Amino acid sequence: MFIPVYDQNPLRSIRFQAVTVSLILINIFVFILEVTTLPQQVIFGFALIPSDLLGAGAVGQGGFAGPNQIAIPERLTLLSYMFFHGDILHLAGNMVFLWVFGDNVEDALGHFRFLIFYLACGAIAGLVHALMLPSSEAPLIGASGAVAGVVAAYLMLHPKVRVWILILRFIPIQISAAFALGAWILTQFVMVLVPETGPVAWWAHVGGILAGAVLVLFMRRPGVPLFDRGIA
Repeated sequence: MFIPVYDQNPLRSIRFQAVTVSLILINIFVFILEVTTLPQQVIFGFALIPSDLLGAGAVGQGGFAGPNQIAIPERLTLLSYMFFHGDILHLAGNMVFLWVFGDNVEDALGHFRFLIFYLACGAIAGLVHALMLPSSEAPLIGASGAVAGVVAAYLMLHPKVRVWILILRFIPIQISAAFALGAWILTQFVMVLVPETGPVAWWAHVGGILAGAVLVLFMRRPGVPLFDRGIA
């Protein structure tokens, strides 16, 4: 839909977005392992598979058991799935959104609470995906749900901030976060109603959005306003 490039929103409470940068580096490192070392069976062992998560099995099964399979408790795949990606574009899209919007959410929450927030949004996103598609055997991977939570929190905190984005991949424009992120969030809700929408896990995006919008209400630092209150 668009590619975020830069937001005019300086940090106020922290000097450096250490958790945001660490999450990006971890995701990049895991992806390098995916393309250089890890067999597909191992990757699927860390993926979230709705039918396994909601089924009777206690450990990762997914039909990929074998000598290269790593079986972990299915409930832990609610965390592990978000650190793996299908391809470089999948990774890049998520990390760009996290880079542009994660720092200010981390600033509003603090380092530790932001880490908990990010993981919680990803876990809730995965759970919503599984609950809406309980019989699915397709492995779910990617940070999209967690990043969707970050986007929702940013919109709750800073709707008035001006954001530089690229439309049609190369045309730069500057618009308000309310318009850019509001349109992105609306698209996610519309897409869950469209049948046969391809491999994108739209329900995970919706779950992450809802989680982020709710959690930021309780996890932001005391005194941090919502909706840029106090900013002309």
